Amino acid sequence: MSVVKSPLSETDLKTVGDALQGALVDLVDLALVAKQVHWNVVGPRFRSVHLQLDEVVDTARLHSDTVAERASALGVNPDGRAATVAAGSAIGAVPEGWIKDADAVRILVTSLGAVITRMRERVEATGEPDPVSQDILIGLTADLEKHSWMFQAESA
Repeated sequence: MSVVKSPLSETDLKTVGDALQGALVDLVDLALVAKQVHWNVVGPRFRSVHLQLDEVVDTARLHSDTVAERASALGVNPDGRAATVAAGSAIGAVPEGWIKDADAVRILVTSLGAVITRMRERVEATGEPDPVSQDILIGLTADLEKHSWMFQAESA
């Protein structure tokens, strides 16, 4: 049952709904991963990496809300439950325990890379059926790519 009538056709709604749901899952997991690393990072670059991780968390949380609300506006139920996120995320597992600053940077570069790859696929998929959702995905991908650049610069 949908209480919101979508302006999109059923086929387009399926494509866009899948893209938005996938984006939501990846963003929720990215926020969780960045926070887990944030709490456990150690090393000489602790402070700068620690603060940079919070910036990623803020970005992921902001965009996850925008994505979920866009899905709702189209009549698609967003699902950010833990089991859904765990089953659908592109991000690998974070090691347990303390994480050296260089390893923290590598984890974020890898995690951001996985999410960005999937976001670019979603940008492509939503262009024709829903340019509004595509625009949201473009903006959030740009923000994630900026974070990726900054973490990559940390490891140079």
